[in-house]
Amino acid sequence: MIVVGKDNFEAEVLQAEQPVVVDFWGPSCQPCLQLMPDVEALEETYGDKVKIVKLNSAENRRVCINHRVMGLPSFLLFKDGQEVKRISGGELTKEDIENLIKESI
Repeated sequence: MIVVGKDNFEAEVLQAEQPVVVDFWGPSCQPCLQLMPDVEALEETYGDKVKIVKLNSAENRRVCINHRVMGLPSFLLFKDGQEVKRISGGELTKEDIENLIKESI
């Protein structure tokens, strides 16, 4: 899974040819850490149709501010360089994330 940050966000997400789901997570966010294996499994399943990347919010506060990410975990779907949908909250499930991915393809 690709790790993005302020240095490569534009190239990996905004200029991507295919839809991109960005996993905004944090090292002290327990729901984020619990979802990480599920997100990695979804990337293996859908990686040929949609790019799934993760962004450590603690190391990339400016990117979070620029995209108005106020809570974790947050998953933002980008198409053609534009955010088209987001889901967030501690009660997110693997199914919620999978539905977001399916909407993109």
